[in-house]
Amino acid sequence: MSDISRRDFIKAGLGFAAAAVLPKRLLGQEAGAAAGPAIGVARGNKTELVKAAVDLVGGIGKFVSQGDRVCIKPNISFAANVECGATTSVGITRQLVELCLEAGAAKVIILDHTIADAGLCVEKSGIRDAVADPKRVSLLTPDQERLFAEVEVPNGTELSSVKVAKAVLSADKLINLPTAKSHSATGVSLGIKGLMGLVWDRGFLHRKDLHKAIAELPLVIKPVLTVVDATRALTSGGPGGPGKTVELNTVVAGIDMIAVDSYAVGLTPWYNRSFTGRSVKHIAAAADLGLGEIDTAKMAVQEVKV
Repeated sequence: MSDISRRDFIKAGLGFAAAAVLPKRLLGQEAGAAAGPAIGVARGNKTELVKAAVDLVGGIGKFVSQGDRVCIKPNISFAANVECGATTSVGITRQLVELCLEAGAAKVIILDHTIADAGLCVEKSGIRDAVADPKRVSLLTPDQERLFAEVEVPNGTELSSVKVAKAVLSADKLINLPTAKSHSATGVSLGIKGLMGLVWDRGFLHRKDLHKAIAELPLVIKPVLTVVDATRALTSGGPGGPGKTVELNTVVAGIDMIAVDSYAVGLTPWYNRSFTGRSVKHIAAAADLGLGEIDTAKMAVQEVKV
């Protein structure tokens, strides 16, 4: 790994102490003695969900500092109708962009390496509407190998190295913003699975043990925050749809990506079946690598209705 890449990933993994600010009426109580990872769950008014969920885990100021260059990674990989649930809601994306700008971010980059034609994905997702300030916010859909840099995967067994978008490597902070959806190969696609949109060759992971390879991505790609858009979940027919879509009007936020994914899996049935984190091979594999908490009973979950 280059000196620049190493420095930026260390910066991206840093946490900052801050007290949680609780919006409006608290519905749930902290689990246990708050020894586990904090999970913020906001339900209700779609226009207020992101701030409400992020406030429950410390507020945006805990993650974004004055002058930061921030990458936000939504899922816009498919040229799908926005109501289908295959892509992150543009409204949810814009809320997060605006929060980062309010926290003093000097630059916000909305980035995804799309599977379908990038132009069609941008058009169908409506993601350009998330560019709240054209001077400080840009949209990138890198589709050339030269825009990615090879990074060593420490202690990887499936992955010895992976090519990661240079824009992520040069950012001060990465925030993961997946949509909650089903996936034909992995059961569900949430935060960990969404990291595949930051690497050059997805096919390389498919030529390995896919579930273990996905689980090793957080060894090198380390968001400071994961925010799951579960406003409408694509519970079948994923990842590209069409399929059954369930309106949940929910956003889940947390620092521990494995915990966030494991909690979000339980929000709704998938393929008419109830899942847990342990039901999903790549989430279980990441937990087995010691990368996060998979047991929801050990999480400090707080919920709010807005």
